[in-house]
Amino acid sequence: MKRLSKKIAAKSKLILVIAIVLLIPSAIGFLNTDINYDILSYLPDNLSTTQAEKILKEDFDCGSLAMLIVENMEDKDVSKLKEKLTHVEGVKEIIWMDEFLDLSVPKEMLPKEIKDLLYAKNSTMMVIKLEEGSAALKTLNAVEKIRDISGKQTFLSGMASIIKDTKDISDKETPLYVIVAVILTLIVLGFTMDSFVTPFIFLTSIGFAIIYNFGSNIMFGEISYITKALSAVLQLGVTMDYSIFLLHRYDEEREKYDNHVEAMANAIANTVTAVFGSSLTTIAGFLALCVMDLALGMDMGLVMAKGVLLGVICTVTVLPSLILIFDKPIHKYKHKTILPTFNKTSQIVVKHYKKLVVLFLILFIPSIIGSSNAKVYYNLDESLPDDLQSIISTNKLKNDYKMNSTNIILVKDTLQPYKVEQMVKEIEELDGINSVVALEKVIGPRVVQDVIPDELLKAVKSGGYEQLMVNSEYRAATDECGEQIEALNKIVHKYDKNGLIGGEAPLTNDLIKIADKDFKMVNIVSILAIFIIIAVVFKSISLPIILVLAIESAIFINLGIPYYTGTVEPFIASIVIGTIQLGATVDYAILLTSRYKEELAVNSNKFEAMTVSIQSSARSIVTSALSFFSATIGVGLISKLEMISALCSLMSRGAIISMFIIIFMLPAILLVCHKFIIKTSKGFEVCESKV
Repeated sequence: MKRLSKKIAAKSKLILVIAIVLLIPSAIGFLNTDINYDILSYLPDNLSTTQAEKILKEDFDCGSLAMLIVENMEDKDVSKLKEKLTHVEGVKEIIWMDEFLDLSVPKEMLPKEIKDLLYAKNSTMMVIKLEEGSAALKTLNAVEKIRDISGKQTFLSGMASIIKDTKDISDKETPLYVIVAVILTLIVLGFTMDSFVTPFIFLTSIGFAIIYNFGSNIMFGEISYITKALSAVLQLGVTMDYSIFLLHRYDEEREKYDNHVEAMANAIANTVTAVFGSSLTTIAGFLALCVMDLALGMDMGLVMAKGVLLGVICTVTVLPSLILIFDKPIHKYKHKTILPTFNKTSQIVVKHYKKLVVLFLILFIPSIIGSSNAKVYYNLDESLPDDLQSIISTNKLKNDYKMNSTNIILVKDTLQPYKVEQMVKEIEELDGINSVVALEKVIGPRVVQDVIPDELLKAVKSGGYEQLMVNSEYRAATDECGEQIEALNKIVHKYDKNGLIGGEAPLTNDLIKIADKDFKMVNIVSILAIFIIIAVVFKSISLPIILVLAIESAIFINLGIPYYTGTVEPFIASIVIGTIQLGATVDYAILLTSRYKEELAVNSNKFEAMTVSIQSSARSIVTSALSFFSATIGVGLISKLEMISALCSLMSRGAIISMFIIIFMLPAILLVCHKFIIKTSKGFEVCESKV
């Protein structure tokens, strides 16, 4: 490694030129990476609900449904508007009153179910079938065009409309996230580092890694909007440590050698092992997300793990080049830092360590209760501002038409019409069902379907399936809706054992079931992976238990706070925050424990060893935690997307909680468990008789 380190240090200008050139393909890759704004599309393909969505798209040319409410407009004008909308690219079909009756016939002649479906108060509603999925670019363009043509008297609801607004906000805000994170991080580093130039050097190096990460995402074809929004600020927060490690080591080597290149070569050689070792826990934490059945976990996990690895590579290549090139200004513009020496802190911890352990145990119980009972929501519309067009339209659909969710039932088209009618009657008797739209109900089971126009028949029967539309007053993701979907499945399978139910509510119901399983799996895998890494690093059985327990307690406190404050968090937050906080902040615990181990080798008094350990590691821990906090808190405060805002708020709060746990609680636990650690660990060379 020393030979490679010398080459890196000696070729600093060449490395920087190469790094700058690599930004070009990275930018091209970034611009050509698609962004997915539909979380429900990450559900497994083998679910009956996702199979139903596939059939609707392939056989019925219905990628998604949208409902357009038109207020204070005469039917003849509504018909003209409908005609215009049918020519919008991406629109397959529009269902309205004139599909069933001529406009000259009073709408009162419509079957009651159809009339109640299409009319309410001073408005009427069109059901728009869109050719492609809710998040497809063609669909999103169609939503924009429909809004433009329809004007202010109309309200377009449906998943495509929600995703369109989500995309618009995300695209607008994401650059702002990075800007705010950079500004706040600069402020924190400006106060915690001893040079005015250093923060800019660090952020430039990390900026290279972030751009490389975004550019290399093209290998995945697409990434989620959540990953896009979070990856830059997360990468900035979790990889800042590595830059601090290298600079501190370089300053030490600089005092030993007059030649700065030689000093940097030694700094790289002595830092690379520690940096790669430190990154392992973070990478393991992100990769744990890949075990989720919801493919969003793999999306986030792979992108962030890759980002950390690229951050490490830039730390030992690009950063040394920048430091050597700007060595003079770095060391010329020095200033005092605001960080204390932590002498009093270390004395308080060592003096009251038993009380701190008791406090730790007292906090542990309510934090577990809180984290276990904290409520989460799954409805995607709840994560958006109430003043968005899609949310206003969705609320109007719910209030005026009592349509909180729309389900599509698919049964074999060979099912006898009288059986379909029986099935419809049973469905209508379920609590919360507003209406069922089926061919047999409109024309009656005795009418021979051969006399029905092919165009109308194909809209209902295709690919060996017949579709029925079921409207419910229950909101997706509620307990009532879940019970209703279970009842629907029983009725459908009674008449067709291979029948399928699609739509937002059934997909969300599956999402709830998968999320619960994913939460458990991600936690188990991340804890196990980091447990093994710590066990190997320290050659200990007890230390992995203690260190993971310390961070897990911080996670429980973080996730428990919403329970006691009455806050409802988005479901994805509870799944990913644990593994992110564990992977990103367990380094604090490893740093303090490593220093404690080193001090015990030269000072057999455990209290003196711990005092020195806290004093020497607390500054790095605080700087790292504040960097993570500053990179995420701004996004948490400014984002209008609650999915993003909640995640960043949890991460920023988690960094601070972990910092306090590691500085105050972990030393106390290590002191209490000292003898047990000595007996179950290899390499703790101390004289037990003196402790």
